[in-house]
Amino acid sequence: MTEAVTPPLPQPPPSDGLPDQEPAVTPADVRDGATVALVVGVCGALLGLLWAWLAPRVQYVAHGQAVFLKNTEGEGRIGADGTFFLLSLGLGVLSGLAVFLWRRRGGVALVVGLTVGACFAALLGWRTGLWLGPGTDVAAAAAKAGEDAPFDAPLQLLAYGVLLGWPIAAAVTHLALTAAFGPRDPDPTPWTGSYPPPHVHADTNPPQG
Repeated sequence: MTEAVTPPLPQPPPSDGLPDQEPAVTPADVRDGATVALVVGVCGALLGLLWAWLAPRVQYVAHGQAVFLKNTEGEGRIGADGTFFLLSLGLGVLSGLAVFLWRRRGGVALVVGLTVGACFAALLGWRTGLWLGPGTDVAAAAAKAGEDAPFDAPLQLLAYGVLLGWPIAAAVTHLALTAAFGPRDPDPTPWTGSYPPPHVHADTNPPQG
């Protein structure tokens, strides 16, 4: 009489000596990215302060019920956009450099946090500059200045594309520094397994008694 043989349970395939891969983004990376976004975003107030201080002034003149530019050939309006853009580029380069010096290893979370924070900083700087600059009530300013007396026009942006100056400069600076001076990936560990793995040719038929 032949004794029944119970087939062995299938075993998980061996790892063949391959190292376990670490996750691309860790909770610590997410925390660092959020910190960068918060700090850089708050720095937008500095952009608004500098813009309101350094931007060239445009002046109006009230005559009767109408308001006219005092100097129709002036470049004050374009100068306000240019000042905002140059300040954004400078602060973007500084923020990208600061983040690189803080975390040289880089990472996706840091770049995302830096870009998001820079976008918020540009918006905050824009609104802060408008708030610190001359008032937006032109009629009240004209009445206060009097007939044919010049007064400062409200600070404004004509080209909203300059709001992208800070995030683009920050991301490009950080990525360039990481590529040039960041840590290099270690050499891959030599694979000591066999190909194909032994379990591929394993005999799955149970032995016969």
